[in-house]
Amino acid sequence: MDIAVIGSNMVDLISYIDKMPKEGETLEALDFEIGCGGKGANQAVAAAKMGSKVMMVTKVGDDIFADNTIKNLESYGIDTEFTSKVPGAASGVAPIFVDPESRNRILIIKGANQHLLPEDVNRSAEKLKKCSLIVLQLEIPLQTIYHAIEFGNKHGIPVILNPAPASKDLDFEYVCKSDFFIPNESELEILTGMPVENEEQIREAASTLIEKGLKNVIVTMGSRGVMWVTKEKTHTVESHKVAAIDTTGAGDAFIGCFAHFFVQNGDVLNAIKMATAFAALSVTKRGTQTSYPSIEELEQFLKMRV
Repeated sequence: MDIAVIGSNMVDLISYIDKMPKEGETLEALDFEIGCGGKGANQAVAAAKMGSKVMMVTKVGDDIFADNTIKNLESYGIDTEFTSKVPGAASGVAPIFVDPESRNRILIIKGANQHLLPEDVNRSAEKLKKCSLIVLQLEIPLQTIYHAIEFGNKHGIPVILNPAPASKDLDFEYVCKSDFFIPNESELEILTGMPVENEEQIREAASTLIEKGLKNVIVTMGSRGVMWVTKEKTHTVESHKVAAIDTTGAGDAFIGCFAHFFVQNGDVLNAIKMATAFAALSVTKRGTQTSYPSIEELEQFLKMRV
């Protein structure tokens, strides 16, 4: 395996709306779709679509969604040996509301994802030790995240931590043991308590995390691009201007694609550039995983941008 994603899966319940209803108001929505999502699964699919061999350590419920989630992961070639059902639990779901400007509002119900525990990491240890990269997010218990970071450190495996959804309960003693910390602007604001209204403020907020001991902070800034901050330098990669239809899952698209290209040769800046293009392409279609381009589509997109 190239990449191990230890994290969440969700069933996306996507409503396309004109506007959010007020309290007590009922409105008709424009359209509705059901898709496979969850930050962990999205990132796994993005990496797999680029050609990485990916294993996923995750939990599903024992409901009508479970088998479809597993089949969906397998359809992308993802190893699901350590994807298991939790008796009596519901699968995770994410009601998503997308407005005409492609902005989204998301609720998550973790369901079975709350049952992904350190023991599950241990059960996958023999295969996990052979991976080149571990990818983590915050839709699973923090104790599992910390255990996975320690596992990566013990076995010399680099770790990406995506602090989403952001939690002020994060223990930075563990967080600083990750190799890449990848928040978006709003997550950075929550975690630092600092304003992020412009690039200078984002750089200052990211720098405070570097001062705490993080090695690499990569901030996804939507239409403003991506900022990579280390102790020595700051790089900003501009976004690609596209006609956005649905931004759901764009951050996950970035992380999965970044993971793929980083594993190839360790070139962080090139991985950021490729992932920025991949994420831009993803927002031009509806949905999450279904919006992710193939490697051929990505290469064609980049040729047109030269």
